Amino acid sequence: MRSQIIAALGAASLVTMAGLAVQTQAAGRRYAAVDAKRLLAADSPANAGQWMTYGRDYSEQRYSPLKQINASDIARLGLAWYADLSERGGSYETTPIVVDGVIYLSAPWSKVYAFDARTGKRLWKYDPKVPGGYAVKLCCGIVNRGVAVWKGKVIWGTLDGRLIAVDAKTGKKIWEVQATDPTRTLSISGAPRIADGRILIGEAGSEFEERGYMAAYDARTGKELWRWWAVPGDPEKGFEQPELAWAAKTWTGEWWKEGGGGTPWDAVTYDPVTGLVYVGTGNGAPWPAAVRSPGGGDNLFTSSIVALDAKTGKFRWYYQETPQDSFDFDSTQQIITADLVIDGKKRHVVMHAPKNGMFYVFDAATGVLLQAKPFVPTVNWMKGFDPEGRPILNPEANYGKTGKGFYVVPASGGAHSWYPMAFNPNTGLVYIPTNYGSYPLVAEAGAKMGNQLLSINVAKRPQVPPPRLSGTGSYLLAWDPVKLQAVWKQRQGSGRAGVMTTAGNLVFQGWAPFFGTSGPPNLSAFRADTGERLWTADTQAGIAGAPVTYTIDGKQYIAVVAGTSGFGGDYWAPTYARLLVYTLDGKAKLPPPMPYTPPVLNPPADFGDAALLARGETQYNAHCASCHGNNGRVSSLFPDLRYAGQLWSSDAFDAVVIDGALQDNGMVSFRKVLTRDDANAIRAFVVHTANELKKSPPRPFRFGRGFRFGPPPGDASSTAGPDAGQYVPEFHHR
Repeated sequence: MRSQIIAALGAASLVTMAGLAVQTQAAGRRYAAVDAKRLLAADSPANAGQWMTYGRDYSEQRYSPLKQINASDIARLGLAWYADLSERGGSYETTPIVVDGVIYLSAPWSKVYAFDARTGKRLWKYDPKVPGGYAVKLCCGIVNRGVAVWKGKVIWGTLDGRLIAVDAKTGKKIWEVQATDPTRTLSISGAPRIADGRILIGEAGSEFEERGYMAAYDARTGKELWRWWAVPGDPEKGFEQPELAWAAKTWTGEWWKEGGGGTPWDAVTYDPVTGLVYVGTGNGAPWPAAVRSPGGGDNLFTSSIVALDAKTGKFRWYYQETPQDSFDFDSTQQIITADLVIDGKKRHVVMHAPKNGMFYVFDAATGVLLQAKPFVPTVNWMKGFDPEGRPILNPEANYGKTGKGFYVVPASGGAHSWYPMAFNPNTGLVYIPTNYGSYPLVAEAGAKMGNQLLSINVAKRPQVPPPRLSGTGSYLLAWDPVKLQAVWKQRQGSGRAGVMTTAGNLVFQGWAPFFGTSGPPNLSAFRADTGERLWTADTQAGIAGAPVTYTIDGKQYIAVVAGTSGFGGDYWAPTYARLLVYTLDGKAKLPPPMPYTPPVLNPPADFGDAALLARGETQYNAHCASCHGNNGRVSSLFPDLRYAGQLWSSDAFDAVVIDGALQDNGMVSFRKVLTRDDANAIRAFVVHTANELKKSPPRPFRFGRGFRFGPPPGDASSTAGPDAGQYVPEFHHR
């Protein structure tokens, strides 16, 4: 297979874990004293109580050897302390880092906090002062997933594409570099990883006419050390890397004028065993392959895992998980390394569960696909694997070519999106936040969704009927990566929150309401072997990021950041953002929720003719929908404009939309792209939709009705039934 075009690398020996002194959290403690030796010895007595990097250690397993809190005593878990966070308007997606008695976490707008891990006292806060206008330039909100720490520094990326390093003790800036082209719509939302002093970070923005890349920077100075481009540029200008010359042969047309996509916006794993960095690349842009590459081709290296030499950035191997991706099937989900016994042979492997619904296991050194199978009941974008392990695409799924549209399974939002999964070596199971359903895709060259160039028309539906699926929805899945089978599914878990597992036979995960699902937001603990929910706590705010665990003075704690209302939530409801820390016999209490009265829908009378409304709808979909939602209210990051008081006055509406009166809140002026007549048309359209809603209030929303994930089992209106016409491909390398 193509991943074997580079010779196998020899495995390097791990540094010994012996001889490390136990770290203390005394007054004279070191701050963020993380280096390669400590990360290699993450499970040693000196470091077992730390959470030193995004996935806890280099393997990204999110497994802790701590077991003071376990399945037998979990009922005693209580709140030790909490700390309020002040940012609002976006989801908190961070994984806290806990080193030497200090918790470091990032917040919306790329701000960073440091707290005393024992008491919750805030030590410092750093605001990089990202311009408010970036809120309307991004695909997916003002989020940040975390920081890295290295030798006394805290390092992270910002929405406007900077890398910043501050002193871990004081929060004072040490250096800052512009990592992205400031003239383009590029941002950084992922957490940096560290490979022995090299900061590894990519950029986001595949839908914004960009070429994805991964880069390494010197943690001491911020100097760029190497850069690897994920997709080829203009062939007449030459190629930055030898492999881009043959990658360009998998593209047709003038793809470079739209960038091509492939942004590696999240998944990065450094493996000291092989000396490689595994990078997950983003989707192609625009979405339909037939639009961006009209002559066909796989479009390398989009939607792939790529292995690079950590020291030099040189290409070593790749595997394209979704060739000719037309479904927004990023491969940017967390990549885990582990040692598994497959067919009686111990293998050092890479495990991946990307958006496309397939669970892949690769040889870590060579990239050989060892085995693969869907971790959701069915997929329909592919029909199986060829003898070399390459996915065989379903011709009907090429909706850009057929012109009929297609309901893709799993949904384009992903069977597993960015929410981190975890692997427990004791149970041998991978715990995956999972979504199962379908999504309608209809190609239309040049069409946008909000500010994103997708070339799909979100208002149209395919000419073919939707698939009949059963068991759709969101759940936590325990998956055996050797037998390639589900061991348990827990619907009290979530497909939209990160996971952490421990030697105490526990899996921890948060939860947030999603499109009308009932119940308070919470943090839960499940038995790692059976999936039984053993403990839950009301968190007053939804959780998207993953929990972590640490110890101080021999006492184990669980920490998580709560701060999202979930999609489909009410923007005006009180939003609590907090760092929550739990321990056995914790006695702290959250304050009672603030009283809340939902806003009243009170729009002015309709105005304007059909032409004005049509113009307003076009401009709204192009410039407003990605933040404020469409008629079905998909987004909860910013207000539902149907309730806005500014609808009563054209001057008040123009003051916001044209003059930028709410610039500091992230609502930038649209003066450069909209006239006052355009703004008036948008106001007319929003007023009309508000009055339609007032005349015909929707029925209480049931999970999945009218959106990408089907109704729950037993719903009388469901088309649920056998997974007819779907495929369950499987691959085993023997």
